[in-house]
Amino acid sequence: MAHEGHDHHGPHEHHHGPDAPALGPVAEHRERAPAQVACWVITCTDTRDGATDESGPRVRHALEAAGHTVLGASVARDEPNEIRHALTLAKDSGVRAVVLTGGTGLSARDVTVETVRPLFSKPIDGFGELFRALSFQQIGPAAMASRAVAGVWEGIVVFALPGSPAAVSLALERLIVPELGHLVREASR
Repeated sequence: MAHEGHDHHGPHEHHHGPDAPALGPVAEHRERAPAQVACWVITCTDTRDGATDESGPRVRHALEAAGHTVLGASVARDEPNEIRHALTLAKDSGVRAVVLTGGTGLSARDVTVETVRPLFSKPIDGFGELFRALSFQQIGPAAMASRAVAGVWEGIVVFALPGSPAAVSLALERLIVPELGHLVREASR
């Protein structure tokens, strides 16, 4: 009698039986994702400097606490050329992820989104959608004013967050830290 089914000599394992974990595609991708990602933090602001910035250090602490490496941090004024220059410095350092904080609101000086969005070869639309949904649970309808975005730029995953320390913590804890390795792996495939 010929054996029907699939070959068990491939590069994957099978876990059969009631106690075997059932890994779906997302779990399998996470399993293969890097546990440590080289990151860079950029604070976009006209009103703070390295000494008075709360959000940039909060990003750095959350990433490092999760086991990631922060290769550098910088402060850029709310000027497209300065933000692009900071992104270039980050890229040249060899990072795989950049987190920007600030400049995502509605004022005339909030230019982070307009600066980074055109750079994305692949926008990660779900990030902004999920962030605003989570923000709505915390602050109500004011969450609609957030223009937080994410995308892939030259193989680097880029997140643009609001400047509020509470918003930074929310984005990192609920969205970025749990998925960073997975997103970086997908962006490099």
